[in-house]
Amino acid sequence: MAGTMPHAVFVETDLPGGVAAYAAELPGCAAFAESDSEAVAAIPRRVSRFGDWLRSAGEEAPRFEGGSWYEVERASGGAQRAVFSLDALPPSEDELARWMRWLELAREELADALDHSGGSRAAARLATIAEQDRAFAGELGAAPPPMAGDPVADLYATRDVLTDALLAAGASADGVRGVLRIAIADDLHLAELLRAGDVTS
Repeated sequence: MAGTMPHAVFVETDLPGGVAAYAAELPGCAAFAESDSEAVAAIPRRVSRFGDWLRSAGEEAPRFEGGSWYEVERASGGAQRAVFSLDALPPSEDELARWMRWLELAREELADALDHSGGSRAAARLATIAEQDRAFAGELGAAPPPMAGDPVADLYATRDVLTDALLAAGASADGVRGVLRIAIADDLHLAELLRAGDVTS
């Protein structure tokens, strides 16, 4: 992955609060901003921080030489999250195992942030993630759990079902790469917002 060639960025527009830019080679590594130019400009720093985060957790992380990241594809997000061309490519078994570990680490980051800040301020955002996880799990063939009405409990229950669905579906299932990209990115984003005190609902 490392090298001097430019690296691809996917841009998801029309999200609540702005835009997300994704580093195509690092599922879950995303920068969120009010505008597309801000999000793309933030990617080099975000990639560096994402790599540091992985290494601090004992994970191998690629090192990218040079900071040339550029937009190669954009799609509209919203209630139905954007799908990019790379999402159609199934990961290898090794990639799936690695990205599942990243998903677990992202979930731990969010759980830690919730423990320190409380979940009440983020109830709406937690509900959005839980509903999204339910939808992803359903697309992968799982029966989503009923919602209990407690945002934190619903988040944990649906994420457990999604994790099991991803493992049962395997690397060859349609959309696995995209599901992991979004789930990891959204967990890390909300954790950062909680720690910064930027969540009001």
